[in-house]
Amino acid sequence: MTAQRTAPEKMAEKDVIDLLQAQHGMIRDLFDEVEQAPADRRGEAFTRLVRLLAVHETAEEEIVHPYARMKIDGGNGVVDDRLAEEHDAKELLMELDEAGPGAGDFAEKLAMLRAAVETHARSEERYEFAKLRAHTTETERRVMATGVKAAEAMAPTHPHPGTESATKNILVGTPVAMMDRARDVIRRAMGK
Repeated sequence: MTAQRTAPEKMAEKDVIDLLQAQHGMIRDLFDEVEQAPADRRGEAFTRLVRLLAVHETAEEEIVHPYARMKIDGGNGVVDDRLAEEHDAKELLMELDEAGPGAGDFAEKLAMLRAAVETHARSEERYEFAKLRAHTTETERRVMATGVKAAEAMAPTHPHPGTESATKNILVGTPVAMMDRARDVIRRAMGK
């Protein structure tokens, strides 16, 4: 899978639900790629996975979840459940990112992360996305998709300035830096 293929901001989907579901497929593909990569290529594939997970979840938190809270019956409970799942997955992601793909327990923790992310994605699709599609207009979903793509386009793909080394940035700072950057872009774009 090339970096171009994993550039979510260049995806053709115009509806936010279609976009996020397509990204769920990309995330599954990237998990496959990381699991199957030879040791010398695993870090590169893992970095793409971390980037996509970071910007995807941040965009959902800033754009999709607030809309779901307002638009669907029981939206607060649905979103709170998704946020709890996201928190657990982020904890695992940070552990993996800090240890790096060369860690002895990387494959085991990656499998745990994959299970958590896939369970979360299924829950989103079933409990949040389906209801959101039923309670929003096509125009609302297009506007949300535009916001998601704008935020994802701004997420860094290279080392973040101010870190002691590129290696430290990739292994420790990347998920947090991407989430913060995506959150800032979304808030500026949405006038928050």
